[in-house]
Amino acid sequence: MIWSKYNIFFRLRLTDSLLRGILSMGAVISALVMLLIVIFLILESWSLLGRISPARFFTDTSWHPLEGAYHLMPMLAGTLYASTGALLLAIPLGIASALFIVYYASPRLAKWYKRLVELLAGIPSVVFGFWGLTTLVPLINQIHPPGASLLAAILILALMILPTITLTAYSALMAVPDEFLRNATALGLPRWGMIRGVAFPAARTGIVAGIILATGRAIGETMAVLMVAGNVVQYPDGLFDPIRTLASNIALEMAYAMGDHRAVLFVSGLLLMLMVMMLSGMAGWWGRGHRA
Repeated sequence: MIWSKYNIFFRLRLTDSLLRGILSMGAVISALVMLLIVIFLILESWSLLGRISPARFFTDTSWHPLEGAYHLMPMLAGTLYASTGALLLAIPLGIASALFIVYYASPRLAKWYKRLVELLAGIPSVVFGFWGLTTLVPLINQIHPPGASLLAAILILALMILPTITLTAYSALMAVPDEFLRNATALGLPRWGMIRGVAFPAARTGIVAGIILATGRAIGETMAVLMVAGNVVQYPDGLFDPIRTLASNIALEMAYAMGDHRAVLFVSGLLLMLMVMMLSGMAGWWGRGHRA
C-alpha cells in the first residue's frame, strides 16, 4: 500500500515536471518567434532606416515613396481612427452580449446565442469584406457618397471583433466563483447590483485582456478594411471620408514595391508590430497590477 501511494505520488510529480517543461519550452519558442519577426522587419527596413531620420515618416509632406516622400501619419491616423471607432461600438455590445448569455437568457436561448457568436468568430475576414463591399458600402453611399469610408471600416471591424470581446468576457464571467454570487444574493442585492458590485470586479482582468486582444486584431486587420475603406491616403475630415490603414497599404503596394519603397513598407510593418507589442505589455502590466 505504501509503495502504491509512493508510486502514484512519483508519477504525479513526474507529470507535473514534464508539463512545466513543455509549457516553458512553448513560452521560449513563442518569445523567440516574436524576436525573429522583429529582427527580420528591422533588417528588411534598415536600408532606409540607416539613411534617413525616423522623424521623416511623420513629418514628410506626402506619401510618394518613389519620389522620396514617406509620410505614414495619414495611414497611422486611419488605423487608429478605425480601431478606436470599432472598439467604442464593440466593447459595450460585446460585454452586454456576455452578460445576456450568463445572467439574463434562459439556458436554451443562451446556448444558441453563444453558438451564433462562435459562428460569427469563425467567419473569414475576406467574407466580412465581401459583404461590406456589396451591401454595407452601397447603403452608406445612399446616405453620403462615396460609401467606401471610415464609417464602413469602423462597422466592419466592430462586427469582426465583437465575438472576441463577447467570448472572452463570457469566459471571465463564468470563472467568477459561485460563492461570490451566492453571498451577494444572500445580502439582498438585485441582479444588476450583483453584476456591478461582484461579477465585474472579479472578472475585470479577463474582460480587459479580451479587449486588448480585440484591439490587436482591429489594428492588424487587412483584407476586410482594404475592401471597404476606400484606400485614399489622407486625414479624414469625417466618418464618410475614405481612409487607408497601414496594414492595407502593405497589402496594396508590396506586390510591386522595390528598393526604398519596399523598405518603407517594412517600416510600416515594424510600426504595427511595435503597437501590438505595446498592447501585450499593457495586458501584462494590468494582470500583474491586479494580481498584486
